[in-house]
Amino acid sequence: MSTRLIESGGSLVDHAVQAVRNHIRDHDLKVGDSLPGEGHFATALGVSRAVMREAFGALAALRLLDVGNGRRARVGAIDGSVMGASLDHAVTTSQISVAEVWDVRRTLEVRIAALAAERRSDEQARQIVALADAMVRDQADMALMTAHDTQFHQILAASTDNLLFAQIVRSFAPQMEIAVPRAWETRHAQTEKTAILSLHGRIAEAIAAKRPAEAAAAMEAHFDASIGDNLSK
Repeated sequence: MSTRLIESGGSLVDHAVQAVRNHIRDHDLKVGDSLPGEGHFATALGVSRAVMREAFGALAALRLLDVGNGRRARVGAIDGSVMGASLDHAVTTSQISVAEVWDVRRTLEVRIAALAAERRSDEQARQIVALADAMVRDQADMALMTAHDTQFHQILAASTDNLLFAQIVRSFAPQMEIAVPRAWETRHAQTEKTAILSLHGRIAEAIAAKRPAEAAAAMEAHFDASIGDNLSK
């Protein structure tokens, strides 16, 4: 088996990673299901346990496997932090700009706001309204207000009942730590800051009242007011 792996191109670890992923798919494993150990795969593939250990480690780093001491590896759950790390790396190395990230985010979040208004639970509506109020209350503390803002958008995404929306928005968190203070600093007058914060309130109120079109319009206005041309400068 090891000879076939080498001849087919790529490293042994690459092929071992793919073999584990194939096993998950072929056996219809779900999140939390256990996998055979490294020794099983090493024997089946004709590779060393060291190769399988590295393959399992790579899969764990991607959150595709949940690996813990003293137990078998389990199928991992989708994790937006992995996407977030890749996105942050792309911005840091100038492959993409913060403005480009926010352009994508705007498109997604207008849809998210509308869906949240249709599907949110009563508890989620309460949390969204509370976070909008907390942003106003803590506006003098930039770190705290940014944390409220980040959580506000993440709960909106969770309210869509679409896991992919929730994880994609989670991946934006590192960029929000940069962009939210940067956008806020461009607003010198208190009236401008108050207007931005009031838009979060409008979004929250529309979602609480289950008015999708109003929620989407308020979200679009929020991006216009909060970001505008600032991140392209």
